[in-house]
Amino acid sequence: MAENAKQAEVEATEAKTAEAPQVSEAQANPEKFLKEFNWHNYQEGIDEVDDQQLKEFEKLVAENFVDTLDDEVVEGTVIHITDRDAIIDINAKSEGVISLNEFRYNPNLAVGDKVEVLIDVREDATGQLVLSHRKARVIKAWDRVNKAHETGEIVNGFVKCRTKGGMIVDVFGIEAFLPGSQIDVKPIRDYDQYVNKTMEFKVVKINHEFKNVVVSHKALIEADIEEQKKEIIGQLEKGQVLEGVVKNITSYGVFIDLGGVDGLIHITDLSWSRINHPNEIVELDQHLNVVILDFDENKSRIQLGLKQLSKHPWEALAEEVKVGDKVKGKVVVIADYGAFIEVADGVEGLIHVSEMSWSTHLRSAQDFVSVGDEVEAVILTLDREERKMSLGIKQLTPDPWTDITGKYPVGSKHTGVVRNFTNFGVFVELEEGIDGLIYISDLSWTKKIKHPSEFCSVGDKLDVVVLELDVEGRKLSLGHKQTTENPWDKYETEFALGTSHTAAITDIVDKGATIEFNEDIVAFVPARHLEKEDGSKLAKGETAEFKIIEFNKEFKRVVASHTAVFKEEEAKIVKQAVRKAESQAAEAKPTLGDANDALQALKDKMDGKK
Repeated sequence: MAENAKQAEVEATEAKTAEAPQVSEAQANPEKFLKEFNWHNYQEGIDEVDDQQLKEFEKLVAENFVDTLDDEVVEGTVIHITDRDAIIDINAKSEGVISLNEFRYNPNLAVGDKVEVLIDVREDATGQLVLSHRKARVIKAWDRVNKAHETGEIVNGFVKCRTKGGMIVDVFGIEAFLPGSQIDVKPIRDYDQYVNKTMEFKVVKINHEFKNVVVSHKALIEADIEEQKKEIIGQLEKGQVLEGVVKNITSYGVFIDLGGVDGLIHITDLSWSRINHPNEIVELDQHLNVVILDFDENKSRIQLGLKQLSKHPWEALAEEVKVGDKVKGKVVVIADYGAFIEVADGVEGLIHVSEMSWSTHLRSAQDFVSVGDEVEAVILTLDREERKMSLGIKQLTPDPWTDITGKYPVGSKHTGVVRNFTNFGVFVELEEGIDGLIYISDLSWTKKIKHPSEFCSVGDKLDVVVLELDVEGRKLSLGHKQTTENPWDKYETEFALGTSHTAAITDIVDKGATIEFNEDIVAFVPARHLEKEDGSKLAKGETAEFKIIEFNKEFKRVVASHTAVFKEEEAKIVKQAVRKAESQAAEAKPTLGDANDALQALKDKMDGKK
């Protein structure tokens, strides 16, 4: 019985064994099987594999090996390092190889390290995979950069070098651009201070087409500054004194950083004294106390002042300074009407051009002083409330008109310089502050002058005679022709009525002709008196004898006749006119009107009038 029972148990066990599926070596230990499997013999057909084993093999490969046909980044393990390469196990059919050049950034690479790789060549001639760590890093880096851009994550970057307009930053192995304007909230003057430094950045822009990445460090601090700015703006009050840092200097003023809020000090609010440029007062990065002068409703435009923190110079001006005192100062501004003199820091006085010289004809202030000149002047007016002061330079010398009657009495002769013209005369300067006017009629005894510029030029020296003197009006009337004798006094005798002279017809004019007896005497010959003895008339250029039938010294008028030379009646008329003129001259003070009437009657008769 016992034997039968034992036999039955054995049969039952065999039956169960026969019914259970057989477990192959590959199923029992798949990793060992795959590693020891002879790939070469299998591919060359040396080792045969039945269908069941082939199916099991393909299943194991799919479950345990990396798909080398996918362009995905996988993680591998360094299993060996040679002089040139690193052998990487990525759990594929074979190990992969990567040049050590791709690990230059990691000189401490060791066996057992985990690295990210991308399959570059699926199998080389020896059946090995060629992997790329560099490409894998780039792919992963772009994934991380894109994620940082999407989420706003703060990333670390290494500033490699300067470039045009900014810096080059290594972020996850990608070269990103950091614009100069995105380095800090304040202008950067020294870019080199950031090179070879690791800083935090925010990815602000990605151009996928050109693979460009732009990062910003400024964006990280702007958020903090914005909070500070709101807090500062909320506390601003006019007259409040704050500490700030000079952020930027322009020609018109200085921008001050008040801790996230910018304010402007206009150039006129930097100093009580005049300055040409703000850099005369402040420099970049300088810490200053400033006062708030004004701001707009949003408090986004803040007007600051620096000079307002010190006492106004006019308030510090000594009380003993008064009108009539002499002061010294520097010329700071010149205008056409005068010059501003700084007599103390922030205290200026105006010297009007009329107070620079005793001369009555005004000139530009630039003729007297230049910017930067040190001058002495006299205080003419002083208004402390209005903070105004007028000064004078000419008051330092005596007024030349004080003893004018002694130096320039009527009838005295002098030499002056032509200063300028008017339509009616010439202004001549006798000395500084003493000018006189020569009317156009007093320039020459003989020349008919339409404008003074026909007679002389500015700067010429002229001899003059004082004709009139008005001390109260500070006016001098001068004459130039009076310095010589009047040639018409001599001509009055030389060309007296009835005298004969020979001359040529100069020109034929309306109603007669003209003849020149000399450079001063140009006589008129009526048409009737051009008739010759033979009845013809004198022509231009023809020389003949003429008798004077009219001479007027006052109006410089001379009338002559050729016909009177040979016609007795006309000759008698001339003689009668001469005797009458002599008779009138003998009488006491004959009038000019009587002489003119006689001469007019003579003319009328000679012209055939009744």
